[in-house]
Amino acid sequence: MDNNTLFSQSISLKELGIENAKIHYQLSPEELHDITIKSGQGIESSTGALAVNTGEYTGRSPQDRYIVKDSISENKVWWGKVNIPFEPTAFEALYNKVTSYLSNREVYVRDSYVCADPNYRLNVRVVTETPWANLFCYNMFLRPETEELANFDPEWTLLCVPSFMADPIVDGTRQSNFAILDFTRKVVLIGGTGYTGEIKKGIFSALNFILPVFKNTLPMHCSANVGKDGDTAIFFGLSGTGKTTLSADPNRKLIGDDEHGWTNENTVFNFEGGCYAKVINLSEENEPDIFRAIKKGAILENIVFKKDTNEVDFEDISITQNTRVSYPIFHIDNIQPGSIGENPKNIFFLTADSFGILPPISKLTPGQAAYHFISGYTAKVAGTEAGITEPQPNFSACFGAPFMPLHPTKYAEMLSKKMKDANVKVWLINTGWTGGPYGVGSRMKLKYTRAMITAALNGELDDVAYENHEVFGIAKPQTCPNVPSEILNPRNTWEDPEQYDKKAVELAQKFKDNFAKFEEFANAEIMAGAPLA
Repeated sequence: MDNNTLFSQSISLKELGIENAKIHYQLSPEELHDITIKSGQGIESSTGALAVNTGEYTGRSPQDRYIVKDSISENKVWWGKVNIPFEPTAFEALYNKVTSYLSNREVYVRDSYVCADPNYRLNVRVVTETPWANLFCYNMFLRPETEELANFDPEWTLLCVPSFMADPIVDGTRQSNFAILDFTRKVVLIGGTGYTGEIKKGIFSALNFILPVFKNTLPMHCSANVGKDGDTAIFFGLSGTGKTTLSADPNRKLIGDDEHGWTNENTVFNFEGGCYAKVINLSEENEPDIFRAIKKGAILENIVFKKDTNEVDFEDISITQNTRVSYPIFHIDNIQPGSIGENPKNIFFLTADSFGILPPISKLTPGQAAYHFISGYTAKVAGTEAGITEPQPNFSACFGAPFMPLHPTKYAEMLSKKMKDANVKVWLINTGWTGGPYGVGSRMKLKYTRAMITAALNGELDDVAYENHEVFGIAKPQTCPNVPSEILNPRNTWEDPEQYDKKAVELAQKFKDNFAKFEEFANAEIMAGAPLA
């Protein structure tokens, strides 16, 4: 619900180790907005949205995200570069330093919850150092009814303290910033960074452990929507592939744009109460729902205003390419009541292939679906990071490796079983380049991608002719309503088809090289989904 009423209950944080703090509890969005502006921490944009700068960090810092290695996590977490272990004694010492730091200071506290399905609800208490981070939590988490707050019992706690800098030598961190999960204490501890995505992904990472281990429910880094007949569609994809954009369909109701659970009771539910979208090159014409959601209550991060105005220049990336907006889901008109849908009928894997190799749409077998899910492929374009002068493959297992505490095959096995049980159709959608790689070809037109997805959802691709890709073996439709047939086969869009063949084999080898680390855990069906060449 839109709970804009100041809740006057006073609370104590002594149980957390925070003493004598000046506590602002459950402030309304308007109050947090106004405090941010009055304290000089933000500016109101021309649309009424709050614009803030997150400081040194304008994105997540994966190398500084840890999980406490204890009796709960030790034999379940897939330890390595993604899930970095942290000693329990070191965490306790650092936690005590953070809570001591917050004592006698001004803090903002919000009680909220995650998981829209009441059977999976998880209560979370958030303590933030800044008012705008607290507003972010109002936007992104689910909002309890006012009467629920009197007896609110938080199961998890999240502390976010950007101004607290760790001492790596003493505290056991890599550098001064950190994001640490402790499954025994049920705490997410964030310090040294103001980037709000760490808050969102901290809770998401916790659910990616809790739900499969204790609830036999599949957590998914995906968006989801529902059609007029109640058919649910799921969209997996890494950042920049169009997940948020394509799920915001005027003809379908939005369940959520980023994080969901798929239960054994045949429901798909949103983890969150809001959306966190990239706004680089945002326009009302291409993304009207997101554009119109940027109003009072929304938070813009690290954007730049047009000269001498408070109008956002969405093309200006002088601070970061990762410009963002967060807003409560009710800023979108066409939303699914309760943020819950039934078993999906279609699943879309989105990739922005800047090599220009993969077809704009193709149908996957169960084995191919599992293979591509574990691979989690997209590609970075030249110039997005220092030193990148040509497209670079980016593989992120399960389309969200940085947030997955378990081995990727655990999630893939759960997904594969659910897909088969629900008889789901799985599609691979390339929202990237056609006619050649980045710098030669052009980005696939959004209107064509939408037309292909609409055709798949409407069953209009069920009876058309298909042909298998020569290298990847995936089935390409030869015709699709409202899409030029010549773009459905990417080889035909290249000036030099032989060069396409060469680059397709090179990309296929990159898939195989990446998958090598999963082969010993993958069954024969999954391995049969690998590229042919």
